Amino acid sequence: MPGTATAPLGARERADVVVVGAGPAGATAGWWLATAGIDVVVVEKAAFPREKVCGDGLTPRGVRALEDMGVDTAGWVRHKGLRVRGGGQVVEVDWPRLASWPHHSLVCRRSELDARLAGHARAAGARVHTGVTVTDPLLDEAGRVVGVRTLTGPDEQPGEVRAPLVVSAEGLSGRLAKALGLSRRADRPLGVAVRRYVRSPRTHDDYLDISFDLAPEGPTASAMPGYGWIFGMGDGTANVGFGLLDTRRSDGSDHREVLRRWLDTFPAEEGLAEEHAVTPLRGAGLPMALHRQPAYTRGLLLAGDAAGAVNPFNGEGISYAMETGRMAAETAADALARPAGPAREAVLRRYPERLRAAYGRHHRLGIGFLALLSRPDLVRFATAHGLKRPALVDAALRLMGNLSDGRDGDRVDRAIAVLTRLAPAV
Repeated sequence: MPGTATAPLGARERADVVVVGAGPAGATAGWWLATAGIDVVVVEKAAFPREKVCGDGLTPRGVRALEDMGVDTAGWVRHKGLRVRGGGQVVEVDWPRLASWPHHSLVCRRSELDARLAGHARAAGARVHTGVTVTDPLLDEAGRVVGVRTLTGPDEQPGEVRAPLVVSAEGLSGRLAKALGLSRRADRPLGVAVRRYVRSPRTHDDYLDISFDLAPEGPTASAMPGYGWIFGMGDGTANVGFGLLDTRRSDGSDHREVLRRWLDTFPAEEGLAEEHAVTPLRGAGLPMALHRQPAYTRGLLLAGDAAGAVNPFNGEGISYAMETGRMAAETAADALARPAGPAREAVLRRYPERLRAAYGRHHRLGIGFLALLSRPDLVRFATAHGLKRPALVDAALRLMGNLSDGRDGDRVDRAIAVLTRLAPAV
């Protein structure tokens, strides 16, 4: 991993902040904390590079987050927009040209992206340690989190890292949050994604390819609400997968079988079928709509999947992991600049509201969208007719991708701003 070497984690460590997890949320939090002059320890149970189930696509929101941290993306595969298939229609739509966001997307394997971001945090001064499993939060007599207990290395040497604040970027498992009684809300959508890499001539493509037509007859009850994707990686392979965006509405079908049937609809020469696979098929959960609340309690801040920050419109998680990692870091830095006690706690308690202000209304619209998307007949009608109207497709892309200039934008952006403002926050 690039960056300045870090001494091995000791049995008893101290820091200003300890971040648990070095994925996009944790590494981003570590980078922003380190650049703010905060002594931060980032611990990660895996070793890099490591596999992570993901579509590997970074929308303009993700590109912006990388730019804000000065991450070098030279040589990464760029895409100019989306190719959308549905209702027998195929349309290519470019990312909107907006003042607030870049107008291109990027693709980078998570095995490479996560290692780069962790290295970037380390180069900024964060003490990044891999091969460290966090088992429990350390609590003081008042029940406040004051660090974490750890097991390090193959021999699982016990230890601890003490810090006034802890950021949980652990992903869906949320072990620390659960230890404090913060369980996932069952009334919020939980998605699931399955993907593999295949050796395919589709590796070079100007567009990220998504499809709502997952069977010859179009959308089916087993595949809705969801979509399939083919993302060319530019290295001779493509990332192919299927995401079911709300398992509560599932009919219990095998998601792997949905993917297989969909890929069988493509010509054999495109190399998308199982015999062209270069990796096993893997699956993972997609925690959505701020499903674990509050995102701050007793010295613990939640970021990324641990907070359920995935966009329910499209299952996008990397962008929001980096954004919430930054927000958690900024909140922690602001809090630590104040004396311990009520003044510091007041800053920390505003963190959940910051997340709700940033995403809550958009996520509420997304939950409503999933209810509509679960109806195959409606999806067939909407895609068959809507994809013929470029202006409508552009507006839908902005809404679903959470990409707009708000009230400072054009008519579409202003309409989205009004719609979002009218929605109650989750």
